[in-house]
Amino acid sequence: MTEVVRYAADARGVVTLTLNRPAARNALNVALAEALVMACRQATEDAARLVVLRAEGPVFCAGADLKERQGMSDDQVRARRVKGFAAYAALEALPMPAVAMVEGPAVGSGVEIAAACDFIIATPAASFRTPEALWGTVGATQRLPRVLGKRLAKDLMFTGRTLTAAEALAHGLVTRLVAPEALAAAVEEITAVIAKAPPAALRMAKRCIEEGLDRDPRGALATELLAIEENLAAAEWRTAMASFKQ
Repeated sequence: MTEVVRYAADARGVVTLTLNRPAARNALNVALAEALVMACRQATEDAARLVVLRAEGPVFCAGADLKERQGMSDDQVRARRVKGFAAYAALEALPMPAVAMVEGPAVGSGVEIAAACDFIIATPAASFRTPEALWGTVGATQRLPRVLGKRLAKDLMFTGRTLTAAEALAHGLVTRLVAPEALAAAVEEITAVIAKAPPAALRMAKRCIEEGLDRDPRGALATELLAIEENLAAAEWRTAMASFKQ
């Protein structure tokens, strides 16, 4: 895998993706966006059980690489933005669980990248900021309101306010806040559980949650019923239940 995103898979089927532009504070450029799409495709082809996304260096992601935009035509800027959207979408569309580890500031595109994962584990050094409108551009207007609610998302967007890790936990953007020295153990605990769980069931659960939120209650229930039928046909659950009883 290209060096701007390090790809590492272990024997359990756990894939770790590491944003690897620390000198540029892991700012999102075309190469990084394309590498994230490639990495997600590889994780899917490898039938990974879990994807863990982290970053090299003290900054998770400082946002879009503004230096790259200098001198770009409107068409080039538009194409670069589309590549960014493709990277977020690729993370969000991963069929297996995806967990973001945020140990430092996430700005703009960094918030999008982290929020595209299924949940976020953070340390107190993490923070989240979406100042695009204050910079005279548009971005981060869709995913964040669905997680935080539109009023807080507007507060962040219109004022450039920084959401601390503790505030992000309180508002549901972050699901677990742990001390830096406990982060590795916390992630390993999650990894161990997910790596042992039936992968098909986890993928079905993820699919039902994602699709169900976009449907009315009856449609959402139909989604789960279809997944139950798929689960019964595969019969993987019988092995899992036998292990549980033991």
